[in-house]
Amino acid sequence: MQNMEELYELIKQRKATPKKGSYTDYLFTKGLDKILKKVGEESTEVIVAAKNPGDDELTYETADLLYHVLVLLVERGVSFDQIKTELAKREGKMSDYKDRPEIKNL
Repeated sequence: MQNMEELYELIKQRKATPKKGSYTDYLFTKGLDKILKKVGEESTEVIVAAKNPGDDELTYETADLLYHVLVLLVERGVSFDQIKTELAKREGKMSDYKDRPEIKNL
């Protein structure tokens, strides 16, 4: 079974040495706008799947979203270690929703 770090490294490797005809190569060839579009689409599909009963669709769509986010990180040159470092900064911190600014105009 592949973990997220391994998948990130595989995607990074595929960017450095493209495998012609692969979906990953297609995304990198099309560029940032295409990758962002896919992240948006997959995010929406996760939301829809979460509203439906059962876990199969949610699991499938979440895997798609995570893959596309990793492609985005590689495209932008953000390392997986940077993400882990940011998450570690948040560990053990509690935040009160009252301390967060209200999101308006949705």
